[in-house]
Amino acid sequence: MPNYRRPAVLAIFILTTLYLLTSSRSSTPATPPKSPTSDGFTRPISTGRPTSIPQQPSRPYPPPRQVNKQDVSSQQPITSSAGVSLREKLLYQFPYDREGKFPAYIWQTWKYTPASGEFADNFRAAEASWTEKHPGFVHEVVTDKAAVYLMKYLYASVPEVLEAYNALPLPILKADFFRYLILLARGGIYTDIDTTAIVSTTDWIPAEVPRSTIGLVVGIEADPDRPDWAKWFSRRIQFCQWTIQAKPGHPVLRDVVATVTEDILRMKKKGILKNHKMDKSTVEFTGPAVWTDAIFNYLNNPNFFKIEGKNITWEAFTGIESAKKVGDVVVLPITSFSPGVGQMGAKEPDDPMAYVKHDFEGKTMLIGIVNVQTDREVGTWKPESERIHPEREG
Repeated sequence: MPNYRRPAVLAIFILTTLYLLTSSRSSTPATPPKSPTSDGFTRPISTGRPTSIPQQPSRPYPPPRQVNKQDVSSQQPITSSAGVSLREKLLYQFPYDREGKFPAYIWQTWKYTPASGEFADNFRAAEASWTEKHPGFVHEVVTDKAAVYLMKYLYASVPEVLEAYNALPLPILKADFFRYLILLARGGIYTDIDTTAIVSTTDWIPAEVPRSTIGLVVGIEADPDRPDWAKWFSRRIQFCQWTIQAKPGHPVLRDVVATVTEDILRMKKKGILKNHKMDKSTVEFTGPAVWTDAIFNYLNNPNFFKIEGKNITWEAFTGIESAKKVGDVVVLPITSFSPGVGQMGAKEPDDPMAYVKHDFEGKTMLIGIVNVQTDREVGTWKPESERIHPEREG
């Protein structure tokens, strides 16, 4: 009779060993493969997020930041916020990558979204034109209430900016500040709710100019070629801010956000951050004057450009009839964003250089030193010929 004891014992030994090995592996948590990155974080390949940052649930809103390859490596770790300036904090949180792509975002802000029955019918065609001309873009109309939460989400790490935004006493001031804040953090196009897209943004820049060399696209609002221009306009050349295209983190946006924030907190501390109490007009405080100054400051900053000869002034842009590139900024002629205004050389909306039509639906602005609009209209500006200047009357 054959002896089966030895094979049986061997089989039991093998099965027991396999069971113990399998049990040991299953009790050890699976760790996804990792890949080192230049910023010191180790990212799981399966998620692409730093393991040191807790995973957050996915959220459809706000749209995610479109990260360029150089964004992470360009950041420098800040170990302590003590002694760090506001501009340095903004640089760290929102680094600028000129060679990256313009994000495919269109940002607008209003009291209601187009889905609301209270959204004005006279804005519907204009708002829809941006989606029609930009298929595939993320198009967001951010309400006043949603903007508060969006700013908290984007600027939680820069509390000075949040304090300043929430302290603004008038909706029109918040609408101005919002455009700079959203473009600094996310980039793309900001355009007022009463603007109509005539030409897609893909055609705003001449084909021979590489997009990788541009970070900001602006248009001229005012070019008053008259000796008494200062009596009617804030700047000899004034750049409009009802439509702006930018890559996130652009230094001009960083500068204007810091400047406005500092002014807000200064007035708040003095107790004059109130309507009819502020020591700056809306145009100078959050409007096209401070925006224009930020652009010229950037173009003349030796930290960004090698400057030879005289500074870049209004003379470089007066009377232009086509796009002009200076550094990484493209300046469009007055016809591009202000066609049909009937002055300062602006041509009609059917001109090839007409890209955006502004309908100026807001009420007449009061832009004296202490007079600002108290009602939320469109947050944009009347042509200077239609504005009321109380300090100049009488």
